[in-house]
Amino acid sequence: MKKGLFITFEGMDGSGKTTQMHRLAARLRSMGRTVLETAEPGGPPIAMKIRRILLDAANQELSPVTEILLYFASRAQNVDEWITPALARGEIVISDRFTDSSLVYQGGGRNLGPEAVAALERIACRGLKPDLTLFVDVDAEASLARARARNAAQPHCETRMDDQSLEFHQSVWHAYHALAAAEPERVIVVDGRTDIDTLEQAVWRIVSAYV
Repeated sequence: MKKGLFITFEGMDGSGKTTQMHRLAARLRSMGRTVLETAEPGGPPIAMKIRRILLDAANQELSPVTEILLYFASRAQNVDEWITPALARGEIVISDRFTDSSLVYQGGGRNLGPEAVAALERIACRGLKPDLTLFVDVDAEASLARARARNAAQPHCETRMDDQSLEFHQSVWHAYHALAAAEPERVIVVDGRTDIDTLEQAVWRIVSAYV
């Protein structure tokens, strides 16, 4: 049995990371690998119910502490029900966001700090970290414009995080770069400003060394 592999995609909303995750999963499946795709907040049905609370634009009064607790509640369910069992079966797990998102959005953007994230990570994830994280880098202004254009074209209620201020998203962007600088062996930056096919090639050059 091949060893399980845990890959995450990180980046601002509108960066194109979700498209790249799906393309990578399709490529790996074409090679005969078994791939589990998941996204955060979300994944299993219970985690998806938590997602609806977190991202609903009507819930603007959600406090930063409640927000981070709900993100980790969703993550704990994802880890226990989907991610850990798939890795134990030797599958490749690809997740659209993981704990790094809490570090930059709640730890950085909400100013809750890395200590709060680390404490909850110990409870929810119990040492589980990605083998590889691809940070699809697009600046805050461009990513926010993309996300809001997408939301206008396809109206839905999951816009609470996109509705945050530009200053909040700029704080998140800086936190992502601090993370990449702190963990350069795990967190690899790819340029999200390139076209989709060029970005896919860049992602594969990195991932191919792991599979």
